[in-house]
Amino acid sequence: MKQIYLKKGKEEACMRFHPWIFSGAIHHADPDMSEGEVVRVLNAQGEFIAIGHYQQGSIAVRILSFSDMEIDQKFWQDSLRAALQVRIAAGLADQPDNDTYRLVHGEGDNLPGLIVDVYGKTAVVQAHSIGMHLERHAIAQALSTVMGNRTEHIYYKSEATLPFMEPKNGFLLGGSEQNTARENGLLFHVDWLHGQKTGFFVDQRDNRSLVEHLSHGKRVLNMFCYTGGFSVYAMRGGAQLVHSVDSSAKAIELTKANVEMNFPGDARHEAYCEDAFKFLESAPGSYDLIILDPPAFAKHRGALHNALKGYTRLNMKALEMIPSGGLLFTFSCSQVVTKENFRNAVFTAAAQAKRKVRILYQLHQPADHPINIYHPEGEYLKGLVLYVE
Repeated sequence: MKQIYLKKGKEEACMRFHPWIFSGAIHHADPDMSEGEVVRVLNAQGEFIAIGHYQQGSIAVRILSFSDMEIDQKFWQDSLRAALQVRIAAGLADQPDNDTYRLVHGEGDNLPGLIVDVYGKTAVVQAHSIGMHLERHAIAQALSTVMGNRTEHIYYKSEATLPFMEPKNGFLLGGSEQNTARENGLLFHVDWLHGQKTGFFVDQRDNRSLVEHLSHGKRVLNMFCYTGGFSVYAMRGGAQLVHSVDSSAKAIELTKANVEMNFPGDARHEAYCEDAFKFLESAPGSYDLIILDPPAFAKHRGALHNALKGYTRLNMKALEMIPSGGLLFTFSCSQVVTKENFRNAVFTAAAQAKRKVRILYQLHQPADHPINIYHPEGEYLKGLVLYVE
């Protein structure tokens, strides 16, 4: 196994169990190191620090273990079994009304670069590092062993996350056209073949339930609706009407299909394929509850300034149109946008719209998206529920 040697003093982050080693911390490495291979990391004195996947770029090593051990089939089984136990303890796995959850959340489950989402009998595996891509077959084998009869199909979906590798999406185990999953008793079509991420945004489950709780008798607007998750929950919550908006025609079709599957023939729902800002300029009515769940406005620090301007503009438009006593659910899923950044952007929007607001809830990612306490960067989802006067 090849080895990487750190500069003097650069092991401090590792001693605090941070799961990344940056390229600037490396003094030298063994020659002919291949991207994605498992390497040992040593300090300047040649003492073992960690073992992980090597990759060119800013994050040079994603740490798999701080113990000197083999990364073999037992390692993958033990790691996946530990992740499953977290979901069972959180009351998400093995539930009759819920077969949709994230099984592996990268650094949050001590497996940086790996995502596994479960939709019914299908597990969708996504690699965010070359190392995890190279291990995909070993991971699928371990996943089949650990999940047992919970999982019959394993689909690999990494074309969008590793485009330079040109990986091929497809089934690693089984193969099924059945794409309906159950979340809190509601049914959703999950497009793991062509949809965003792994096909569904599992991370908003708890926040969708809150929308359901607060929707009774309200006129609800769900912006950036994607597959209509918030819309379906609002319908079950007894909303007076629900309007879903997305610029993607395919997303609108998925939303319509999910609403129809749960509430066939229900005239309370309408969907609009339109740009968000244009829709907010000329909306066909007023709304008592508005949901703003846009895609990540900033995927790197260089885009932070423009992203915050975008959040401010979007929230200002919503605050200008919502009536007194209305509720605004607003989110950011950009990892580089901190909770403070986001709150300041929203409060700037409130000041510009000349509205008084109060924070009723501060929202975040659910239990199946755990945050490694040594990796605070993993806290990516921020949300506020505002009462607007």
